[in-house]
Amino acid sequence: MTAHSKTNPAEELFPIREVVRLTGVNPVTLRAWERRYGLIQPVRTEGGHRQYSAADIETIRRILAWSERGVAVSKVGGVLTQAAPLDVGSDSLSSPGHDSDWQEWTSLLREAVGAFDTDRLSQIYGHAFSTYSVEAVMEDIFLPVWRDLMDDRRFGKVSQWAFLDDFLRARIWQRLQLSGNAGKQKVLLAAIPKASHELELLATGLLLSNDECVIRVLGPGQPQDEIPYVCDTVQPAIMVLFADKPLTNASLLQVLRMAGQMACPVALAGPGSVASEAQLRGTVIANLGASGAVMQRRLLTFLSGKMDT
Repeated sequence: MTAHSKTNPAEELFPIREVVRLTGVNPVTLRAWERRYGLIQPVRTEGGHRQYSAADIETIRRILAWSERGVAVSKVGGVLTQAAPLDVGSDSLSSPGHDSDWQEWTSLLREAVGAFDTDRLSQIYGHAFSTYSVEAVMEDIFLPVWRDLMDDRRFGKVSQWAFLDDFLRARIWQRLQLSGNAGKQKVLLAAIPKASHELELLATGLLLSNDECVIRVLGPGQPQDEIPYVCDTVQPAIMVLFADKPLTNASLLQVLRMAGQMACPVALAGPGSVASEAQLRGTVIANLGASGAVMQRRLLTFLSGKMDT
């Protein structure tokens, strides 16, 4: 954790609203960095309001700089004090302990989307990923708002959904493409026929990402009948198929036929895999589930050879 001297009584102190203006970091992120990780230590007024020193503001800027370089917030304290080597490993943060945090994040997100403010949305996206795990950011902040807007057909809400959808698809594609692949096992991910939204496919790829394998997503233009050909060429450790709906008998037969044409193992992920658990039992298709933590754990277990289909 960072350690800096107590503030001098004569030193100028800044209220949280001024720190937000100076750094661009929103209040919920500042409180998380203080409460969860001890990275900053503002003083409190008699009324309980936080006040920040110039040293705190400099620390906040350094946290941002390291986060932008890919250092997980859980590791930043050691980096700042030089008590631990720079570690750009996977983010192991957990969810925040207060429901009010989620409410505040989603409120900030809705405001940015409602204003079609790309700069503000970028800030929220960056700060969220620098504060929480990938699973928490996607499953508790961004995807719930995305789904709410998708279901809201009122005038203006469709445009807001399209704005958020375009933003998230671009950012997640970029994040997946920039992930290092040296020494990692390759995992291919594609949607089964008629899976509806590309963002859910990309989000699944992001949630499956880890230090041991690199996820490569075959986009919506990928011909379904050529997936076995791509698999034979790339030779991944596993081919993961995303399903957003329960498998019909016809789609299950199609997946089984596809699996029979591939040299690598095949797994199903997404909401459809949970709904089709009984159908998949006893087949050659592994079931990775739908939630981030479950999918990643089952993927790693499967790749280690310890998971039966």
